[in-house]
Amino acid sequence: MKNPKILEQLESWIEDNRSHTILGATAKYIPALANQDPNQLGICIMDHEGELYEVGDVNVEFTLQSVSKILSFIAACDHHGLDYVLDKVNVEPTGEAFNSIIPFEIHRPNKPFNPLINAGAITVSAILPGENIPAKYDNLLAFLEKFIGKRLYMDVEVYESEWKTAHRNRALAYYLAESNQLELEVEEALEIYIRQCSISISLQDLAKIGLVIAYDGFDPISKKQIFSKEIARVAKVLMVTCGMYNSSGDFAAHVGIPAKSGVSGGILAAVPPKWHSDEQAFRKGCGIAVFSPAIDSNGNSTAGTMLLKQLSREWDLSIF
Repeated sequence: MKNPKILEQLESWIEDNRSHTILGATAKYIPALANQDPNQLGICIMDHEGELYEVGDVNVEFTLQSVSKILSFIAACDHHGLDYVLDKVNVEPTGEAFNSIIPFEIHRPNKPFNPLINAGAITVSAILPGENIPAKYDNLLAFLEKFIGKRLYMDVEVYESEWKTAHRNRALAYYLAESNQLELEVEEALEIYIRQCSISISLQDLAKIGLVIAYDGFDPISKKQIFSKEIARVAKVLMVTCGMYNSSGDFAAHVGIPAKSGVSGGILAAVPPKWHSDEQAFRKGCGIAVFSPAIDSNGNSTAGTMLLKQLSREWDLSIF
């Protein structure tokens, strides 16, 4: 049963934070994303019983973009095993922009620093299960279907827009190929990566995914283990240390919730249970999805980040 006080708080906080949309702008370097309404702000929270708390602009669908990186990482680990995937990518923050080429020139890493930067995500996309690109994409969709019970689809307009403007990602893929770190041809690796970024999703479905991650890969509603606790542990560590691009440290300090953002304006957050606090909202854990397409220079939703900061402070959601 929904708690009316929580809905009242959310409605108030949505209005408090909507003004922060003016501090950002839509992602102009992807033409299809540039056309999004920068004033939108919506949130959906799913509790451990599947109850939804939805406020603001919630009847929207948007593409996963970089939120897909943590999902493809989990999918690859679920198929190959954690050790196999971590042999391809590290779990270290970079200190550079998510699409930076600098690490290849300065540090000469033997593998990408982590799977949540573009180079690491392209590397992981290339090892998704499947003999060809359609099979890899279909297997990823089938894996996500285990979370939400339905098949997602690709936003073709966004895909085509990204494909035509993916100059930096092509450069990264060529660096990976030159270093023998890519298990597909450059154009094939780029295709599966852009396909996963272009998957369209709702706030409600993204919140469900967050709930499963919060519960260490276990779906508390269907009572099914979707993926292993070990993979979930590493995924949440990556979300805390690398999930919010170059703002990950600040987000961890002031919000303290495992999260992954995307330049479409979406944020996936996973709040684990905190059984010691009887009065805390969502003490049994929840999944949170936020959407607001005005992003800052680091690629994070301006209003969405501020909203999560307020939720964490008011409800003591931080894991630290």
